[in-house]
Amino acid sequence: MSELKKTPLYEIHKSLGARLVPFAGWEMPVQYSGVMDEHKAVREAAGLFDVSHMGEIEIKGSQALDFVQKITTNDASLLSTKQAQYSLICYPDGGIVDDTIVYKFSDEHYMLCVNASNAEKDYQWLCEQHDGTFDIQLKDISNQYALIALQGPKASMILGALHGTNIPSIKSFHFDFVTLSNVETIVSKTGYTGEDGFEIYIEPGKAAGLWEAIMEAGDPYGLKPAGLGARDTLRLEMKYTLYGNDIDATTSPFEANLGWVVKLDKGDFIGREALQRQKEKGIKRKLVCIEVTGKGIPRQGYEIYSEDKPVGLVTSGTMSPSLGIGVAIGYVDSEHALAGKEVNIMVRGKAIKGLIIPPPFYKK
Repeated sequence: MSELKKTPLYEIHKSLGARLVPFAGWEMPVQYSGVMDEHKAVREAAGLFDVSHMGEIEIKGSQALDFVQKITTNDASLLSTKQAQYSLICYPDGGIVDDTIVYKFSDEHYMLCVNASNAEKDYQWLCEQHDGTFDIQLKDISNQYALIALQGPKASMILGALHGTNIPSIKSFHFDFVTLSNVETIVSKTGYTGEDGFEIYIEPGKAAGLWEAIMEAGDPYGLKPAGLGARDTLRLEMKYTLYGNDIDATTSPFEANLGWVVKLDKGDFIGREALQRQKEKGIKRKLVCIEVTGKGIPRQGYEIYSEDKPVGLVTSGTMSPSLGIGVAIGYVDSEHALAGKEVNIMVRGKAIKGLIIPPPFYKK
């Protein structure tokens, strides 16, 4: 068994008493003061996450846009400089290689931020698709960045207090080069919690100093360090999909309600033909939100029933800290994927009542 990788903030997590767990080959903090406490801090004030395990892949060259267009489903030609875009990388059969955020630095320079568990696989996949036919240079630059996510309604105030000026002016899904605590960073107005916030790319050796500076600036605002546990409950309340749970090589964007990032009219891309057929013929299953109305906590792999017949499976489930009830997302047969429909989730052999609702679970 290979040794777990450690982020540049590992010693800080230990000093804060974080509970560390293996995740995607990394030793990561799952919680500090507790998932409920950290979740509440992000919803009401702010939380600071170490997401340095995420991967970054750089695409440079005269045909950088052509290559990004080939390997992603969204239309990257719509991006202006210093803009970001949520997208998918698909296989030829329409299955999902990964979900990603595409960053445009210039017409000849793009970067993909990819999931930690997929970073090596994604890079290999991109290299295979390149195959020397594009005038580009592909590079895995994951080791060049630590990544810190500051999320919550007070995130702008905290970074404003640290920096003094232009942080709140960065629009959603845009980024800029910003000096924070005398260190050059890339500040991106993105996140996966459903709250206002930023993701900050920084040189690994300077990440610890910036983390401590943000924590100090955020102390009057109620900022708390937050781990993977709260990150998971926050994203689930918003019905944000997690690769490996809710989307993978066996799921299509249309099944996962991610058709909005599939631009079939942008020109050819990997998976386009298969996805075009799916759109025309329809899909057999859909990812839905289920609010538990009975007592019990749904978990991944639990069966979903309708009128005593199995109709699907839970892919992610938890007790919602914001709502105080069990919530789940899962795939069900399309004929049953109707808002307002009552279903049962089998929790440890017991049928627990649930209701399919429109997303998200948490509404401000």
